[in-house]
Amino acid sequence: MPGFRESLRRTRHIVQQARCHAAFLLAALALGATAATAANVAPTPPMGWNSWDAYGFTITEAQFKANAQLLARIKPHGWSYAVIDEGWYMGNPLGTDLKTRAYLLDRFGRLDPVLDRFPSASDGNGLKALSTWTHAQGLKFGIHIIRGIPKQAVEANLPIQGSRFHAADAADRSDTCPWDDGNYGIADNEAGQAYYDSLLRQYADWGVDFLKVDCIADHPYRPSEIAQIARSIAKVGRPIVLSLSPGPTGIAHADEVKQWAQMWRIMDDLWDGWTFPHPDPKTTFPNGIRNAFDSLALWNPHVQAGRWPDADMLPFGSLRPHAGWGDPRQSRLTAAEARTAFSLWSIARSPLILGGNLTEIDAPTQALLTNAGVIALNQQDRESHPVASLPASLGEAKVWTSRRRGGPIDTIALFNVSESPLAVDEAWSSLGLPNGALAACDLWTGARLASAPRVHLSVAPHDVALLRIGRAGACR
Repeated sequence: MPGFRESLRRTRHIVQQARCHAAFLLAALALGATAATAANVAPTPPMGWNSWDAYGFTITEAQFKANAQLLARIKPHGWSYAVIDEGWYMGNPLGTDLKTRAYLLDRFGRLDPVLDRFPSASDGNGLKALSTWTHAQGLKFGIHIIRGIPKQAVEANLPIQGSRFHAADAADRSDTCPWDDGNYGIADNEAGQAYYDSLLRQYADWGVDFLKVDCIADHPYRPSEIAQIARSIAKVGRPIVLSLSPGPTGIAHADEVKQWAQMWRIMDDLWDGWTFPHPDPKTTFPNGIRNAFDSLALWNPHVQAGRWPDADMLPFGSLRPHAGWGDPRQSRLTAAEARTAFSLWSIARSPLILGGNLTEIDAPTQALLTNAGVIALNQQDRESHPVASLPASLGEAKVWTSRRRGGPIDTIALFNVSESPLAVDEAWSSLGLPNGALAACDLWTGARLASAPRVHLSVAPHDVALLRIGRAGACR
């Protein structure tokens, strides 16, 4: 018998080792599949439009369609995602608290669109009909949620669809969003995963292509919920971009967010100003364009296919009828500041998500958004970097260079972030380019610089010279 027991013990050990090796192999294959899927879901920085800056909580189906139809007109330039931000489930989006906002839930504790604002949601369709309409325009469809589970679902202890659990099993009542009173956090347990699984099955059925999840990337940072949501997306088998908000995501979490998400906010909310005062040192809200230079430089080493540090939406044009922050208005960014923002986001390869009301877009803004040479910096397979060491004569200037992957530098952006005109008279080599005579063309103005070993130009305050290096005609 001892010999038999020893033989049995060894057999069990061999079987256990085999199981461990199999589990390891499956985990490795899953990790590889996750990385491959991320690159396929967002091979270039997502481009599109989001309702928050112009509509806040209040957007209706008709308003969404009006903006999406105009987005479809500039789709040939890369603009493809139409995203409904927070509030599509609120009966009274102008309410001051959870009770008066009147969230609408289904019988499984999931948010439902309000029929008065989204009439195509009748007969239990949710946002499926609107998503189908959006896809018919040649666009992709996105929504915003606050992470967690609605408090109403927990208090009623509603069942979690497709599981043996109920809402109270999934809730982390000790965790709430500091600036949104609608939800409890999700517990890091089987019930919590089941709730997110039920959400993503529903969103996949609706045809969602882009999911912006808020109160998860910072204040507070919720890595367990990020992982749960990403696992749920993987289970449904539909390519869905996972966008994490708000910022600033801590740089110490770079490897974690890169593992699970396609884009994550690296700044607090961006609004229409160069800078804003921050009397409270614990917050950078609201952020201006100037702060983006430091944030994008910090995150630059982490830019890669399928993984995009996100400097936030671009508040261009009309921010009305219900701006997400402040009074309804025309964007206060000057033409130079808008040009600088679009150049910086493009060359740094941040996602390009528009925030203004597209039904009120003016000709200069439309020209800004359809500059093929600038957009190519963002959408081609390129790599770009800030130039770390610059001549003292350039003062506060910021310089970025860009090139096709594996090729020579072919584009340089000279940003004047100061309040005075910037006179540039420097050797190209002092700006991160090779020695020798170079010709260039400005991607915004079309102005050409003759071949010379030095670059001579002037850049207005808060403006940019965005130069394509090469022979005549290089701007095309």
